[in-house]
Amino acid sequence: PTSAQVSVVPHSGRFCYTLDNDLLTTQQRQFYEDNGYLLIKKLVSDEDIERFRREFIRICKREVNPPGAMIMKDESLRSQFGQSEKVVNKVQDFQEDEELFRYCTLPEVLKYVECFTGPNIMAMHTMLINKLPDSDKQTFLHPMHQDLHYFPFRPASRIVCAWTAMEQADQDNGCLVVQPGTHKTTLKPHGYPKWEGKTNKLFHGLLDEDEKTPKVHLVMEKGDTVFFHPLLIHGSGINKTSGFRKSISCHFASSECYYIDVKNTIQEHLEKELEEMVRKKYNATSVELKDIWNFRARLVQGEKINL
Repeated sequence: PTSAQVSVVPHSGRFCYTLDNDLLTTQQRQFYEDNGYLLIKKLVSDEDIERFRREFIRICKREVNPPGAMIMKDESLRSQFGQSEKVVNKVQDFQEDEELFRYCTLPEVLKYVECFTGPNIMAMHTMLINKLPDSDKQTFLHPMHQDLHYFPFRPASRIVCAWTAMEQADQDNGCLVVQPGTHKTTLKPHGYPKWEGKTNKLFHGLLDEDEKTPKVHLVMEKGDTVFFHPLLIHGSGINKTSGFRKSISCHFASSECYYIDVKNTIQEHLEKELEEMVRKKYNATSVELKDIWNFRARLVQGEKINL
């Protein structure tokens, strides 16, 4: 849809989580309304995915060093594999990498994003995940969580994640796992799971997970893209194969969203942890959460308003 074709007022109260548009069918809107996610097959081309993969390899080999990017590695593998994709499990905040950031500006992705955010779109948080083979230690198991835990902006219903599989993702190599309908719940307390020596920095999970809530494994082909709500409870399993499971994603928000103060809320401990990490990384004396997000955020369509 063009900007003119999207109404920013949800349709007559029937749909809370999507805006009126000419792209989604009523069935697709209802599915997202009920479940909190929507899978679109073959949305991103093989050619684009190959370009993102090549750029990721260049980052792993340190041929490119995007400013501000957080490159997460399994240090225990470095002596064995050196600088290679066999060591890097995530590139986060790639907004300064022109090639990877193309993902956030792809028209085929943005036309869907617009159905959730409206016409004024900010790319807020970017990640390329390279799930390493991990059959015994479970280092790269991501506990069940809600992404809104990480975000100091609202309203939640004008935020959406686009997550694209860069190759086949299934239960063997640790595909996404979602709990349909949990986007209708509130933000729950998160923290580090009580796994002996298996937690990654900032891989927070629900402190009180209801094991009885039904889970769905999202089996996806290369180029398939899932759009999901920031309150949807989700995670990913371990990669039991000898290959790598890559995905690229961006959280988008309406630029009309606004920052909130997380002090005295269940998000406060995350704010402190994040600020401390950034202070160390950049030798900064004082950093506020809003500064971190202003540094990450990029306008990708329409007008910049609040964020």
